[in-house]
Amino acid sequence: MTDGAASDITETAWRSLLTQRYVDQELVRAAYAEPRLRQLFPWTGMWELHFSRCTKYPWSWDLPFILPRNGGGFEVWGPSRADFIGEADTADAAAAMAADHLPAGSRRVVVGNRDALAAAEESPDRHTTP
Repeated sequence: MTDGAASDITETAWRSLLTQRYVDQELVRAAYAEPRLRQLFPWTGMWELHFSRCTKYPWSWDLPFILPRNGGGFEVWGPSRADFIGEADTADAAAAMAADHLPAGSRRVVVGNRDALAAAEESPDRHTTP
């Protein structure tokens, strides 16, 4: 679940990525079209598309990420660089694969970095909206 401020920040980040030329736009559009990924905060590095459960660096590093494959197609990895999930010929298939490998409970995005996320997950009185 995402609170209102985190949802607004996340949507702004997606809108910005949808206009950038340094990341594969087909991939960004496919990930944005996948509701399970769209609710997560997107960030990029080294031409890779990552997803975070927090809106600031250091990001949560507990979700799959997608990178373009040399010669076409995509690879899905994560959450670590040692965890290969699979290959996909299309951006839509890569986005679906990443979404299918999201861990349970990954829908919550918080404003702040991974320390804020950890604190929010420990708080018994946290408030979220669907």
